[in-house]
Amino acid sequence: MKLPNLKLRHLGIFVSDIDVMSNFYKTVLGFIQTDRGEVRGGQVVFLTRDASSHHQLVMETGRPYGSGPGLGIQQISFQVETLGDLRLMNEIICNRKDVSLIQSVDHGNSWSLYFRDPELNRIEVYLDTPWHISQPYLEPLDLSMTDELIHELTLEKISKLGEVISLKKWSLQFSIENGLH
Repeated sequence: MKLPNLKLRHLGIFVSDIDVMSNFYKTVLGFIQTDRGEVRGGQVVFLTRDASSHHQLVMETGRPYGSGPGLGIQQISFQVETLGDLRLMNEIICNRKDVSLIQSVDHGNSWSLYFRDPELNRIEVYLDTPWHISQPYLEPLDLSMTDELIHELTLEKISKLGEVISLKKWSLQFSIENGLH
């Protein structure tokens, strides 16, 4: 079976002190915070240096103090081009015995497939939607639906949250506001 074109796009890490860590990445490495919120009972921060990417780095609380280097990976994320590619990845991983915790999620600004590799590292395969919404946002995603129905239902759900902004418009506005153009 041929794999979709997977592009490494962002990395998530667990941190003990999200304020210290996000401040470090912002002041030392020039990242800009795009969003912050609560998820799974903890805090999450989204950072980027690229106006065309809502986030290149995700930090989530939950890393215990003293756990040492290398134990903080929250997720490794790969981008695909179409919902068909996402369905293909879902088919591939569902047919494996060494993959666990498979979950399809609508984030409003992306459609994602999460799963654990054989050593339980979390992998995300996703594609961007045409819209931007504040994160975190998590709704179930039914990949058995048609592309058109997925688009329609996502837009319907995020429209109830307030004004919907296009990803292109958000990217341009973010770029101008943060001197990334």
